[in-house]
Amino acid sequence: MHIHILGICGTFMGGLAALAREAGHQVTGCDANVYPPMSDQLRSLGIELIEGYGADQLAVRPDLFVVGNVVSRGNPLVEAMLNAGAAYTSGPQWLADHVLQGRHVLAVAGTHGKTTTTSMLAWVLEQAGLQPGFLVGGVPLNFGVSARLGSGSTFVIEADEYDTAFFDKRSKFVHYRPRTAVLNNLEFDHADIFDDLAAIERQFHHLVRTVPSQGRLVVNAREESLQRVLAAGCWSEVIRFGARKEAPGELRARGEPHAFDVLRGSLKIARVEWALLGEHNQMNALAAVAAAEHVGVTPEAAAAALAHFENVRRRLELRGSVKLGAGEVKVYDDFAHHPTAMRTTVNGLRRRVDAQHGQDHAARPRILAVFEPRSNTMKLGAMKAQLPWSLEEADLAFCHSGGLSWDAAQALAPMGAQAVVCDSIDKLVARVVAEARPGDHILCMSNGGFGGVHGKLLEALAVRRV
Repeated sequence: MHIHILGICGTFMGGLAALAREAGHQVTGCDANVYPPMSDQLRSLGIELIEGYGADQLAVRPDLFVVGNVVSRGNPLVEAMLNAGAAYTSGPQWLADHVLQGRHVLAVAGTHGKTTTTSMLAWVLEQAGLQPGFLVGGVPLNFGVSARLGSGSTFVIEADEYDTAFFDKRSKFVHYRPRTAVLNNLEFDHADIFDDLAAIERQFHHLVRTVPSQGRLVVNAREESLQRVLAAGCWSEVIRFGARKEAPGELRARGEPHAFDVLRGSLKIARVEWALLGEHNQMNALAAVAAAEHVGVTPEAAAAALAHFENVRRRLELRGSVKLGAGEVKVYDDFAHHPTAMRTTVNGLRRRVDAQHGQDHAARPRILAVFEPRSNTMKLGAMKAQLPWSLEEADLAFCHSGGLSWDAAQALAPMGAQAVVCDSIDKLVARVVAEARPGDHILCMSNGGFGGVHGKLLEALAVRRV
């Protein structure tokens, strides 16, 4: 089959393209921005890429157009495709029909932690010898690729609640029909397509409706929103995780996030010791353990695999360090963009810094949080009031306000002199570098390329040196 993918350079569609090529299909595609690293990755697989969405791409004459949710009505190629009566489908539907059919699908859903938990779960199954397939919205360092078919009967997929395509406004995850579904957490997000939290809860319940009675739902016990989802109707086994108090059958952690016992009720069933920090990763690990158990991996085996889990690119990823005066400044990259994820990320770095340097507040290194409100939800200003809360543990915060329709300085006013707002990347870099001190940790947070801010910071710091 020859498929032509619209929006091929997105993380999901790029992964789908790689799976299709691995399965032996002819794959071509187009996107508005064809650039490295995704363009290089796809071309290395023998996939021809076309810049833009010109109607002349009908001449490619594929058997099927696979349409990503990045394109909408009015797009020249979409209009030409519809007028010609060409065959088309969505990415999630193609995946369900050609990759997921007949396999035990383990789907990881939630507002936060999907990529990390999906990667953890795939790694646990890999170490257990199950040779899983997977599709992740990032690059797990243990695998080095975001997607593969796998030769086993299991397939692990990051299950996004964002809409499927211009002609299918259901969440992507309703197409996957999992036998094991992780509901990691649920907050309001995607303000561009959901009116409120209740609308997202409704989509999560659509996912719950697809899980068979012999399936398993792995559910965060702390999330009231998820309990409301289950209360709307549940027909599968439910394993809850993360409860703060002992509860029969539920999984919880005892100990610090980097070294903790996994308990079922009051019984210790495994111990996780690894390099990751942060309570959010502890919760992600519990979810992965519970999900893996459903396909026969013991908690002990899962914990042993997690000891060698290397996380995902752009998750507190150190991009470089520069000697400055008597010390050095480190620059990190993280995908965080929702206020809760930003708060969690800052807290994770704070824990790491404190573990290395002790709890002496007067002497401990500073964290400089550098961020851009880039997601559709943040651009709309739906969560601007939460920004001061999300940055509480940062010593200084620097916001790139370019392109926003709301006043970032006003939103960050409660932080006083702790917050700086700049309307261009160059101004932002200049302010950060001017404020930097030896020993600082500069944390850059964005769900995009952030104008290459990481490299620009490292270059400017290298020039300063003193």
